[in-house]
Amino acid sequence: MVRYKQGELPPIAGERKAELKTLAERPDSKIDYSGIPPLIEEFWQRAVRGPFYKLVKKLTSVRIDADVLDWFKSQGRGYHTRINVILRREMLTSFR
Repeated sequence: MVRYKQGELPPIAGERKAELKTLAERPDSKIDYSGIPPLIEEFWQRAVRGPFYKLVKKLTSVRIDADVLDWFKSQGRGYHTRINVILRREMLTSFR
């Protein structure tokens, strides 16, 4: 397995660059979709949004009532994560 750091990718060879340019210039009407199966309703029922997406965490300072924080801490390790889960659930349900 070869790993590259962001911004340290090897240069694209001239022949490959030309191939990519040709593909980019091809109109959508010329794309052959025959090898792609149709998306049926069952697919969308089982679909999961962004299964490989990793959320970015930000360090912040929030004032929380002492008794609320004590309650979270009393449940053991991972209280930051539990707070985040509860806030996310509230965020997602507020859009409905």
